[in-house]
Amino acid sequence: MKRLNDNISSRYMEAANRLGSKKSRRRIVAYVESYDDIFFWRTVLSNYENDQHYFEVMLPSKGVLERGKKSVLMNTLSAKVGRDLIACVDADYDYVLQGVTHTSHQIIDNPYVFHTYVYAIENYQCYAQGLHTACVMATLNDHQVFDFVSFLTRFSEVLFPLFVWNVWHYRRGIYNKFSITDLNHVTDLGNINLREPMETIEHLKRKVNKKVSQLILDYPDAKESYLALKKEIVEQLGITPQTTYLYIQGHNLFDKIVLPLAKKVCERLRRERENEINRQAMHDTQRRNELSCYVHSVQDIEQMLKKNTSYVMSEPFRRLQKDIENFLDEKSPAV
Repeated sequence: MKRLNDNISSRYMEAANRLGSKKSRRRIVAYVESYDDIFFWRTVLSNYENDQHYFEVMLPSKGVLERGKKSVLMNTLSAKVGRDLIACVDADYDYVLQGVTHTSHQIIDNPYVFHTYVYAIENYQCYAQGLHTACVMATLNDHQVFDFVSFLTRFSEVLFPLFVWNVWHYRRGIYNKFSITDLNHVTDLGNINLREPMETIEHLKRKVNKKVSQLILDYPDAKESYLALKKEIVEQLGITPQTTYLYIQGHNLFDKIVLPLAKKVCERLRRERENEINRQAMHDTQRRNELSCYVHSVQDIEQMLKKNTSYVMSEPFRRLQKDIENFLDEKSPAV
């Protein structure tokens, strides 16, 4: 009973909003999965606050330390989500599953449950078009020494056929035969050479081709269903071969691919700046002062990536915005 008392039901919120002054703004509570998600969803929802309504983003329970998608969905749905109580979660694979599982059905069909479309907020933080800017924020050096967009585009194109196979397994409930963890093993890129990044892509291509060949042998009758799923993923879900990286497991993408790569780029940019200071300094005192000033000005790239908001221009983010706009429309359906 305590958990139910701690939760804020939509009906309770509606009643509280009605009791307020006619001039007061409507309070909409948004339950999210974790502390990191609070910043992301606050960034999203703040754009829709006005003199009629505002959002309060919080974890799903004040009474116990409880986090995660399961907790958000259990608490919000049991408390009857509505126009004053919404759930905001990572899509994970629930978007690509398109209602095949109970959780997927809850997430894609409930107008008061909002999801990222991409696998998780970490995928947004790894949005390729903003990675150079994140490195500039960290190092204060705007020299482009690595093409993140080309690299992640090619990475996605190579991985796409295997990604479709992975979704194919999950759609059929046989993910134990080829799980997300298995896919992550294939995407382990190892040490990336900044000067020859396509060598890494070629190595990935060989691993992908080997796994795809094995799956074709394992499922000789799957060609028709595979091609139908591939067409649906591109034409209906908007997942293109060039954007596959946005839909694979976010933590793995961030921790194992993008962050190590960005650290390498930032290390090179910092060395560049420090060498420039060493060359241009007129005397030793000036050199030490400039280096000290620079060292105290640089930032941690991991934190800069987490503040990367370039994803607001991406297609899946615009889909998310459209969902929120529909919700705020007075004609939003009730559940």
